[in-house]
Amino acid sequence: MLSKDIGIDLGTANVLIHVKGRGVVLDEPSVVAIESDTKRVLAVGEEARRMVGRTPGNIVAIRPLKDGVIADFEVTEQMLKYFIGKVGGKRWYSHPRILICAPTNITSVEQKAIREAAERSGAREVFMEEEPKAAAIGAGMDIYQPYGNMVVDIGGGTTDVAVLSMGDIVTSSSIKIAGDKFDIAISKYIKNKYKLLIGERTSEDIKIKIGTVYPRGRNETMDIRGRDMVSGLPQTITIHSDEVQEALWDPVSSIVTAAKSVLERTPPELSADIIDRGVILTGGGAMLHGLDQLLADELKVPILIAEDPMHCVVKGTGIMLDNLDKVTRRKF
Repeated sequence: MLSKDIGIDLGTANVLIHVKGRGVVLDEPSVVAIESDTKRVLAVGEEARRMVGRTPGNIVAIRPLKDGVIADFEVTEQMLKYFIGKVGGKRWYSHPRILICAPTNITSVEQKAIREAAERSGAREVFMEEEPKAAAIGAGMDIYQPYGNMVVDIGGGTTDVAVLSMGDIVTSSSIKIAGDKFDIAISKYIKNKYKLLIGERTSEDIKIKIGTVYPRGRNETMDIRGRDMVSGLPQTITIHSDEVQEALWDPVSSIVTAAKSVLERTPPELSADIIDRGVILTGGGAMLHGLDQLLADELKVPILIAEDPMHCVVKGTGIMLDNLDKVTRRKF
C-alpha cells in the first residue's frame, strides 16, 4: 500500500487539499448536511452547500468549523474522512502523513481537537503549522532569509496578520473577523435599513458583485430579493456599492487596526524591509474590492494581492511537505 503526504487548509469556509506530487486536488465548502434525528451524514462539500437555507426540518446543513476552529468535532471528523477518501480512495493511501494549518492564536485545546480530528480520519502522523506562514510561502515569499515579510491572510473565519523572518513569525495577530463577518454585516445592514431578511448566499453575492471597502471605489447597483419583515412577503430592493461600503466599515476597520498593531510591534529593521517589499494579501478576503487601496492608505506601505489568494495556504502546505524538516512538530 502506498502512503502519501497530504497538506490540508482546514478553513471555516472551504477545505483545500494538496497531495504531494499531484498539487491541489480538492477545493470544497466546509459544509455537511446531516439528518437531525439520526445524525446520518447526507452530503458533504459543494452538494451540502447547495442545501444551506433550503432544507426541510429534518435535514440540517451545518458548518462544523467556526472562527477558524472546530465547533463540532464529530462532524469535522466525518467531513475530513470524506474529503481524504475522495482525493485518494482506499486503494491510494495507507495512513497518510498530514500537514494541517491553523490560526496563530488558537489554544492548545483547539490545536489538540484539530490534531485528533486528523488522526481519527486516518492520518499516520500529523504536523501542524500556522496559517500565515503557509500563506506567505504559498504566495512566493522566501521567509527563511533574514529580512522582514508581512502577510495579511483573510479567510472565512479568521484574519491572520504576521511579520516573518528567518523562517518564523516575529510578530502576529489573529482576529475572528473575516469573510463570514463581512456577510453578516451586509445582511444586518439590510435588515436594519430596509426591514428585509436575506440569506447567507445573498449576502455573499452582494459582497462579490458590488461590494467595496474603499470610499466611492465602485458605482454599481444590484437587485436583491428577501422576505419583508413587516408583511412577511417576498420583496425586491435595489442597493448601491456605497451602502455595502458603509455596511462593511466596522469589520474592515478591525482588520486595519490588527495590521497596524502588528506593524507597531515590529522591530525597526524589519519595518524598513516591509516598506521596501510591501505587504502581501492572501485568502478569499484579499479579493474584496478596494481593500488593498484602503490598507495602503492606512498603513503607508505598498500592498500587493497574491497571484492566487484563495490557494496560498494550501500551496504553502505543498511546499512545506517537501521540506518537513523545517516544520515544527507540535506536541500536546
